[in-house]
Amino acid sequence: QVQLVESGGGLVQPGGSLRLSCAAPAAIFRSSNMGWYRQGPGKQRELVAISAVGGSTNYADSVKGRFTISRDNAKNTVYLQMNSLEPEDTAVYLCNADGFRAMYWGSGTLVTVSS
Repeated sequence: QVQLVESGGGLVQPGGSLRLSCAAPAAIFRSSNMGWYRQGPGKQRELVAISAVGGSTNYADSVKGRFTISRDNAKNTVYLQMNSLEPEDTAVYLCNADGFRAMYWGSGTLVTVSS
């Protein structure tokens, strides 16, 4: 297992924005679909967005149009730009690398959306 490193969480007002970052080892990053999951209070873990190694993206219906996932291959980093944040977005956000033979996870970064 390889622990991924997330950053960028924090407290933001409804309607605000945050950008999360996740750094991965180069060998893992270049061969993996990168994704963001989240788990809110009392909720099950939910897939938020995926950026495939080939460049395609996929989003949960709950965040479509508000969140954008992107990859910086030079920095081995995946980002999640979160706009128009809502209280329902409050959760621990976890970075995931799907290498098809193994899955890797970060420890999470907390996003709190509150007035």
